[in-house]
Amino acid sequence: MNRFHSLRRSAAAGLLALPLILSGCSLFGEPASRQIDPPQNVEPEDLDAVQPQTGQPSPGSASADETAETVTPLTVYVKDRGGYLAPVTVNAAARDAEEAGIRAMERMIEGSEAGALPEGFRGVLPAGTRIEKLTIDREQRVAIVDFAGSFTDYNPQDERRILEAVTWTLTGLEDVEGVLLRHDGEELGEMPVDGYPLDGPLTRAMGINLEVAPGASYGNSMPVTVYFSSISDVGDPYFVPVTRLVEREEDQAVAALRELIAGPARGTELSGVMTEDVEPASVTVDGDTAVVDLKDATYEEGQPLPSEMLQAVVLSVSENTGAGKVQIRVNGSSNVVDTDNRSYAEPVSRPEHVNALKT
Repeated sequence: MNRFHSLRRSAAAGLLALPLILSGCSLFGEPASRQIDPPQNVEPEDLDAVQPQTGQPSPGSASADETAETVTPLTVYVKDRGGYLAPVTVNAAARDAEEAGIRAMERMIEGSEAGALPEGFRGVLPAGTRIEKLTIDREQRVAIVDFAGSFTDYNPQDERRILEAVTWTLTGLEDVEGVLLRHDGEELGEMPVDGYPLDGPLTRAMGINLEVAPGASYGNSMPVTVYFSSISDVGDPYFVPVTRLVEREEDQAVAALRELIAGPARGTELSGVMTEDVEPASVTVDGDTAVVDLKDATYEEGQPLPSEMLQAVVLSVSENTGAGKVQIRVNGSSNVVDTDNRSYAEPVSRPEHVNALKT
């Protein structure tokens, strides 16, 4: 039916091929999803250069010859032209998770974009920041990163964005669920410029690109993280996660789907990915699988649904439930296919890496 082709106006055709890195035989790779809890401290407005900016190699750096056979994809969270943090998948040479974390942090340093990030994306760590050391406590599932150089040279309004970017990037590594920050070898109890409290490991519970839904109050709200889309400077579509504070209700996953359907806030460069006739019926979690039931009065069984819509449902539901796989049914039927002719008849896994854009 023609209504699907008007989902994103002239950009709809591009969104049918949102870049995700897949693994195995499933539609997506294995997940790194985590439950989202209310942020501790929110503000209304807050929401491939391997070498550090000093020109000196960071600890753990290796020559291209030493690591040429261990190139791996990394997802880093960097700023897009609209000011949103977006995951971008880049390739880097790393021998282990610790070195992968260092490579990821280096790509997030402002000014390191040339040849490393897609056009229009910028790092959020201050220029001149050095990554002195990164270790992973696998028993506690915590990454400890030690910054030096110009790490403290940032504007107060950028403090939360820096924390979100570092936290969401490092929690994408294997065995990492929390992040501790150090500066010049000393553990930070608060951030050095605006004093954001660092009472314990930072997790994805802090949210990302924080905003408040109309009618919601800070005292009686809960966060849901949903994935909208945007278009890069060269016309490539990509997903953007947004944590929205909404009125509290019992079913967080259904609330997330409602916000996904409601779409992005007005006045932003983000675009919605859901067709307007879709409604959430229920979300149930059985083991590691979340089952999503959607209703659509105009849907005919077997009719292809927009691929970006189904991908956004998988990302959003897995983020809010912690489920590794998502089963999507429409009007009770699991005979669901997308516009790329991919079947959702079986549960699909959350993508291992998101937004593999061209650099």
